[in-house]
Amino acid sequence: MRNIAAGMQKKVWQIRPASRDAAKLAQSLNISPLVAQILINRQLDQTEPARAFLSPKLSDLIAPEQMFGISEAAACIRQAIESRKKISIYGDYDVDGITSVAILWHLLQMLGAQVDYYIPHRIDEGYGLNSDAVRRLAAGGTELLITVDCGITAVEPVRLAREMGIQTLITDHHQPGAVLPDAAAIVHPRLDPAYGNPHSAGAMVAFKLAWAVANAYKKGVQLSAPLRQYLLNATTLAGIGTIADVVDLRGENRVLAGYGLKALEASNLVGIRTLVQTAELYAADVNSYAVAFRLAPMLNAAGRMGHARLAVELLTTESEVRAIQIAQYLKDQNRLRQKYQLDIFKQARQRIVQMGLHHPDRKTIVLADENWHTGVIGIVAARIVDDFYRPTILINTGEGIGQGSGRSIEGFNLHAHLEACSDYLISFGGHEMAAGLRIEPSRIAAFAEAFEASAEQAFREKMPASCLTIDAEVRIADFTERLMKELNYLEPFGQGNPKPLFAVRGVKLIAPPRKVGARSDHLQLSIADASGAVRCIGFGMGNLEKKLLEIDTFSVAFEPQYNTYNGRTDLQFVLSDIQFE
Repeated sequence: MRNIAAGMQKKVWQIRPASRDAAKLAQSLNISPLVAQILINRQLDQTEPARAFLSPKLSDLIAPEQMFGISEAAACIRQAIESRKKISIYGDYDVDGITSVAILWHLLQMLGAQVDYYIPHRIDEGYGLNSDAVRRLAAGGTELLITVDCGITAVEPVRLAREMGIQTLITDHHQPGAVLPDAAAIVHPRLDPAYGNPHSAGAMVAFKLAWAVANAYKKGVQLSAPLRQYLLNATTLAGIGTIADVVDLRGENRVLAGYGLKALEASNLVGIRTLVQTAELYAADVNSYAVAFRLAPMLNAAGRMGHARLAVELLTTESEVRAIQIAQYLKDQNRLRQKYQLDIFKQARQRIVQMGLHHPDRKTIVLADENWHTGVIGIVAARIVDDFYRPTILINTGEGIGQGSGRSIEGFNLHAHLEACSDYLISFGGHEMAAGLRIEPSRIAAFAEAFEASAEQAFREKMPASCLTIDAEVRIADFTERLMKELNYLEPFGQGNPKPLFAVRGVKLIAPPRKVGARSDHLQLSIADASGAVRCIGFGMGNLEKKLLEIDTFSVAFEPQYNTYNGRTDLQFVLSDIQFE
């Protein structure tokens, strides 16, 4: 976990109030009051919804036919298979898109379809369905084009595809535009206001379509054994895509992500098994953290540093030798991505301070550089938001046309503000919290001014504070073996169901803190309150060593975890913030 205290923006602690209903809910579910409090914080204050949250079942998934456009799309796919039409699956280059492509490719291969896939190059082509790609697919004989995790705003490319004799199916989950593409069918969770899960990831949409197509091949009331096994494998792919895409992990998304993680251990997909092994993990131990910070970065490295087609090949190959080659390559590329990310972050941070973009009166950060790698700037923008808590856009200008990536803060709809500044842009797309854009380099300065003015209108009262939401104020002794086991019931963690965060006030050092790490930028410390003592690790908090030695008491916000070292397992607190009394 990154240190929040070391950033330029001080966090405001928002400690959730203790609920009077926690004891009653705890009794009805036979869990500790603290876990019951966390469930209430997640808006699960009734017994049955809370029970369903703790024990999700595949039967809780919404039937695929309820999603807008699925029945029409499934019928088109079956007709294409039976007519021996060439099918191309067109996916985005991130983990959500990669897993979505793999989900549909595996099924169509199993059903005997003539199918291939196309992933646009992040730098050369950019996000989404593009007209040049449509021309290439048409030249290659594609007759049915299925988009996954993209396409809902591709009005012109879909029109071109129709003119060139290609039937198009759109499956997407991003914000639709004012005009929808003239496709044969559009599968989208937001086009029906009554649909129960409008915040599906692209992989969920692809999984639901695959499920509907599989249902079309039922013989009797049940799927054949191969199709049942396929769908179980597909839950793992869809679960990884769902976690990586940072959608709300409550309700149906939680069901799919949780079951996908459980099914991973039994998966017979060569690429998944090899990916896990190359990341030095055990399948049984893969949780949402491992997906988000170990597996997903490796898959994303293909698209960020080169071409994401390699990642799809990993998830679709049956060759163990080829899977090992690709997985090791992705691991190496991810290491390179980490180096680029750190270098760009240091440069950007220095320029922010030099240019005064961190001044309290500033509302946004827009920076451009011809040497910043396009595949990495989105991650760096997210880190800058963590440190400075301002909507941030970083732009690479090295290829003649500026390609930018932005990240936002709560309450600032990035997509809407880019739309307000669209006169300065060639194109843009995304959603409330993350977006991409293309811009003429000569217009960047004017765009930055317009973007800042738009933010000033949004934050007329005052700039919102960077907040740390804490589930409960606790004692060190509260973290018993039983409680730690119950906290695992809350997995998988993510948007809408963050990993529980706690606070202990008035703690003291019981030994001098120690800087650790290759650059001595992390901090080990042991603390105590009236109830007990515990060891802590503060990543990136090495600069607080002297401050801690100068004071008597302080407060910590943390995530509890077990740490195993030299064969011994102990409780430790992973610090998110330190506040001084």
